[in-house]
Amino acid sequence: MLEYLHAFNQGLMNVLPFSPHGSETFLYMMVGMGIGFFVGLLPGLGGATTLALMLPFIYKMDPTTAFAFLLGSNAVTATTGDITSVLFGVPGEGITAATIVDGHPMAKKGEAGRALGAALMSSLVGAVFGAFILALAIPVVSPLVLSIGSAEFFMLALLGISFVASLSGNNVSKGLAAGGLGLVLAMVGLDPIESVPRFTLEPILGEDNALFLWDGFALVSVTVGLFAIPEIIDLAVQGSSIARDSNPGKLGGVMEGVKDTFRHWKLVLRCSGIGAYIGLIPGMGGGPAQWLAYAHAVQSSPDKERFGKGAVEGVLGPGAANNSKEGGSLIPTLAFGVPGSLSMAILLGAFIIQGIVPGPDLLNPAKHLTLTFSFVWIIVITNIITVAICFLFLNQLAKITFVKGTYLIPFLLLLIYLGGFAVKNSFGDIFLVLLFGALGWLMVKFDWQRPPLLLGLVLGGIAENNLFIASRIYGASWLLHPGVLVIALITLIGILYPVLVARLKRSRDSENPPRSGPGTPAVKTMSMPLTSRIARALFALFVLAVFAYVVYEAQFGFGAWEPRAALFPWVIGLPSLLLAMSIFVQEFLRSTQKVKVEAFDPQQQPEIDPILARQRTLSITGWIVGFFLAIWLLGFTAASAVATLLYLKFGTGERWPVALGLTLAAWLFFYGLFDYALQLPFPEGAVFEWVPANFAALGITS
Repeated sequence: MLEYLHAFNQGLMNVLPFSPHGSETFLYMMVGMGIGFFVGLLPGLGGATTLALMLPFIYKMDPTTAFAFLLGSNAVTATTGDITSVLFGVPGEGITAATIVDGHPMAKKGEAGRALGAALMSSLVGAVFGAFILALAIPVVSPLVLSIGSAEFFMLALLGISFVASLSGNNVSKGLAAGGLGLVLAMVGLDPIESVPRFTLEPILGEDNALFLWDGFALVSVTVGLFAIPEIIDLAVQGSSIARDSNPGKLGGVMEGVKDTFRHWKLVLRCSGIGAYIGLIPGMGGGPAQWLAYAHAVQSSPDKERFGKGAVEGVLGPGAANNSKEGGSLIPTLAFGVPGSLSMAILLGAFIIQGIVPGPDLLNPAKHLTLTFSFVWIIVITNIITVAICFLFLNQLAKITFVKGTYLIPFLLLLIYLGGFAVKNSFGDIFLVLLFGALGWLMVKFDWQRPPLLLGLVLGGIAENNLFIASRIYGASWLLHPGVLVIALITLIGILYPVLVARLKRSRDSENPPRSGPGTPAVKTMSMPLTSRIARALFALFVLAVFAYVVYEAQFGFGAWEPRAALFPWVIGLPSLLLAMSIFVQEFLRSTQKVKVEAFDPQQQPEIDPILARQRTLSITGWIVGFFLAIWLLGFTAASAVATLLYLKFGTGERWPVALGLTLAAWLFFYGLFDYALQLPFPEGAVFEWVPANFAALGITS
């Protein structure tokens, strides 16, 4: 025991500047944090990307310094990614999307400071929790990792989706269907069992273009498109800043967000525990940790209707889980050499570079136990410093939400497309951003929840692998496992509870109609416009057609000659098809009914004229496509200048000095940071490739 305490204390001394070696380690840790801080703010470039970029620099470092440098950069990205998510509704990386659901609506209400304060403080609590879980879990790590089987893993995936579907309120069926749609998206590409191409659309795209889909849909491209593009459209339609509340005094809510962390300390600790345990399970990663923590925050709240509209608990839960999972994911990495996440898989490369074998040596006091405990202190110290620095600038960062929206849109569009491109350096991923941006906007318009879809995509591969393993080992008997039955019961309760509560509330409202009076919004009954009714029904029909296609392919397509590749599509596609049929019927019947609509509240954002809103929607849609075409034709660096100038001058009518100044800033940002400093492999653009090629064909040389 004394050996463990000595290693714990020595691990701290090795990362503090109290000795020549500690000073060097601390300096490199600060350098890593500085890099991670800015990378975390950029959409799509997360901890895994940061670690991959930093690996070449550790060859001549000693182990403690090397891992302080790497873990410092990785830990910071998990925290600073929340800043981008809250302020702009653009996920800093795919796993931070859960923070957007309530964090960005808070920013729209002028409470960006409070949301950021809650996110950062809960992240700090989660990081410290996860670090000490790492320190305490070494003796009991094996039973924890082995405590859950493949059948239970599959059921946990469905449980998480059903909980997030409860966000849909009265439309739980839409939430479940959206989750099913996410699981379908996760099936696209080579199936993990037989490597059979599924849903790659060769007849439509052609064999060459369909090869792009063999890798499936990239999480970052889907996330950025699904959440960020609708926010860009909404920002342009409103014609205002991100924050719709005109009172910037609410920026002082930073400390209010800190207080929220301690007001809801039980929720923060529970979500930290969820994050640590999910991180502990190999292959789960940060996405499931955040979404399951968010689902728990929703389910444990007595007032679920606030979620998705700016509930601070919806920021605290994912914030705590996002950082606590870092400590949890280190446990199987260090103890067994089994990476708990993509970042940890890259970190294994650092062990190889340093000549250290993960496993018993890292737990042995006579060998590398001190290094293992250094990891604990690195996570704690980096997060404390990061949060302290962030708090110095939070009020200034939050003021960005009061900047005129037209100034931000070109920068946001360029960063959104960069986030998609950075996944695989492919224009195909930029097109996916555009495609899923359209899907996300339609889902918002027709009251379909996006979080269940994204969670389905995150959990799809995990669910399919574990369903196959359970079926191969146990046959159909896995359905009778006690753990499976318990999780199934909890799932059923999670689905039925919101429906029963909504019906009870409607019953009470009908018996006790609200009194009208000063300050009470009037309620009127009106018919839904015919175009809206048709559009809603057509979108439901589209979802129905997707599930019908899945079932058809599982029966008559690839499933006809490889049944094992069709198991998961059958299990998900058939129930989802039946659910989509019922939703389509509901939408069709609803189109003939009258709906209650609350009269406009003059204290809220001024109502936009429907005709003007349609005009602005068409205009910004054209510019979104235009930015994509500019990047494709000219490349990122040139397009950052050309597209920004055209948008600011001819799209919004800004004065020449403003348009030129912002254009220069956009070009310097992209050229200076990405092209010159980071030397990212930006393509030159189709024009710069096409012109020389055609000149050469004509015999013209420079």
